[in-house]
Amino acid sequence: MPAQVALIIVVSCQKVSANYLKEVKRSHFISSDKVVRLMDEVESIFTQHFTNNDRKRAMKFLRPQQPKGSHMVTFLVGLCTGCSVSLFCVYVILAHLCGIFSPSTEQAYMDTVYPVSSVFALLSLHLFMYGCNLYMWKSTRINHNFIFEFSPSTALKHRDAFLICTTLMTTVFGAMVIHLLLRAAGFSPGQVDAIPGILFLVLLVDIFMADQLTSQIPLLRHLETTGCHIFARVFKSHHPETCHTGRLYAELIYLISFLPYWWRALQCVRRWLDDCDATHLVNMGKYISAMVAAGARVTYSRQDNHLWFAIVLITSVVATVYQLYWDFVKDWGFFNPNSKNPWLRDDLILKNKSIYYMSIALNVVLRVAWVESIVHFKVGPVQARLLDFLLASLEVIRRGHWNFYRLENEHLNNVGHFRAVKAVPLPFREIDSDN
Repeated sequence: MPAQVALIIVVSCQKVSANYLKEVKRSHFISSDKVVRLMDEVESIFTQHFTNNDRKRAMKFLRPQQPKGSHMVTFLVGLCTGCSVSLFCVYVILAHLCGIFSPSTEQAYMDTVYPVSSVFALLSLHLFMYGCNLYMWKSTRINHNFIFEFSPSTALKHRDAFLICTTLMTTVFGAMVIHLLLRAAGFSPGQVDAIPGILFLVLLVDIFMADQLTSQIPLLRHLETTGCHIFARVFKSHHPETCHTGRLYAELIYLISFLPYWWRALQCVRRWLDDCDATHLVNMGKYISAMVAAGARVTYSRQDNHLWFAIVLITSVVATVYQLYWDFVKDWGFFNPNSKNPWLRDDLILKNKSIYYMSIALNVVLRVAWVESIVHFKVGPVQARLLDFLLASLEVIRRGHWNFYRLENEHLNNVGHFRAVKAVPLPFREIDSDN
């Protein structure tokens, strides 16, 4: 009994009288050296059988030193953020002074530089949203490393994601400023337009899973346009204006619009073959409906008539309803009629339930952003490009917003089925050996 009381006092950090503590310290639990002797025996056995009597190496396993915290990553994130903001302000001023958006140079600049900057801006936004996801998953103790099968020692932290994001944007804005400075210095557009191409080739990375790619179709289209312009100007194989017209361009637009959904549909087929669960075939239908809707919108952008307007409207509404159902019921686990939390599920990680209802409304709004593609606003070329970029950014934000609740639902299902870990970890930290 004194041992249990002493343990409770230590754990709860409760203050007690000096006389009581004096009696506790006399107990066998406090005065006995049995635990110390058992520790020594364990260390001796481990040293003898696992490290060939190398005690120093054995202590690295049994008594590992905790890595010292460093604020270097946080400092670099702040530094790169400040640099990217400053470079962007410089770019805006230079663009105004150089008359980049004047009618004479507007089209050429938007065809060459805009696609590259849009690619990296969308990529950086996706990285930023992933960093926010990592921070929220850690704050709410969602075991994302287990779900993604990441190693905790090497998994990307939220600060690392923010550092990659800010470093990327600093590099992009720096390249854009250099590009304008060289143009202002008298270099021909054919010479300085290689800078976006070099940036494109150096920083191109592959970090997205199939689900994330379905939210980055505008990015893939910009990649195609950028690559076309680079090859047209560097190798002088054809005129750059063919990158926006012609049969090949139209076929590539269809292909890029279909590929992410097609890859995800094939994954559903594979899982159906592995698990023999018809739910995966239903999920595949969602991506097929999205492919049909995307193809109809691309065709309508080239054949503006009432027939294709009706086709786009019907296919897009069907795909949106399909996607919303899967978001709320399957991926997020909401709309459970027997739940103690109306329209939600029984288990919730966030304490404030109103956040879930606001998230449902936000997801609906962001899912119907396709309406802009069938409503032709009368704006200039630059405004149209900016509007397309805004809608693409909203889709990336929706994907990052969806990621949190998707993993929350997966985490709660794992906990409910006692799938917290794949194996019982050893009582010492794995380190590199010299075998």
